[in-house]
Amino acid sequence: MSARTTPIGDHLRGWRHRRRMSQMDLALEAEISTRHLSCLETGRAMPSRSMVLRLAEQLDVPLRERNLWLAAAGFAPAYPERGPDDPSMRAAVEAVLAAHAPNPALAVDRHWNLVSANATVGPLIAGVDPALLAGPVNVMRLALHPAGLAPRIGDFGLVRAHFLARLARQATVSGDPVLVELLRELRALPAPHGEAAEPAALALPFRLRLGEVELSFLTTTMVFGTAHEVALSELTVETFFPLDEATREALRRL
Repeated sequence: MSARTTPIGDHLRGWRHRRRMSQMDLALEAEISTRHLSCLETGRAMPSRSMVLRLAEQLDVPLRERNLWLAAAGFAPAYPERGPDDPSMRAAVEAVLAAHAPNPALAVDRHWNLVSANATVGPLIAGVDPALLAGPVNVMRLALHPAGLAPRIGDFGLVRAHFLARLARQATVSGDPVLVELLRELRALPAPHGEAAEPAALALPFRLRLGEVELSFLTTTMVFGTAHEVALSELTVETFFPLDEATREALRRL
């Protein structure tokens, strides 16, 4: 159903359940009565624009979904959506990626599709099946597919478990059907025998063979935390830092 045909109460109740909050929990956080919240969820009352935004804030609802809530309640969207090709947005993303060179860095959207990458990333993914590079390029699929980077990733069982656990959390928290389907697809790909469970370490080193050299990275994630534009708020920048001198030297050569 579209946002305009799905009642605002259904949106509200669905996200409250997704966040595992009771009506009392949410009512206390939003400083309204439980009775009023119940009326909003059942359609016996309609929220004001400010109430929609207040409840969405308490439930940490993504900006795209907040616009859907506003439409369902009969209001205009509050957050613009210019898209990743908007010049100002692309300039901001490209500046972040370029500043990380010569270390690899890439930006992905909410579905793990590649939006942009710095120049170091290209040589690292050379040789994968061209079908995996036909747009949109899904970074999760590229990493875990046997025709992608999977054969070159060290400790692939640990990396696969880590990636799938991360994707599963995102699918559960967001309820996004595209992520749910992507998770189903990737789980069905061949897995190493005796695959390890998700590691308990604070950080998982990422090792990738490049010719005769094994590159060793620590990965970090960055988001645009103050973004008030839909597409920019959904971007994630994945950055890779070399863990040894051999990796640093290989990256300088690239």
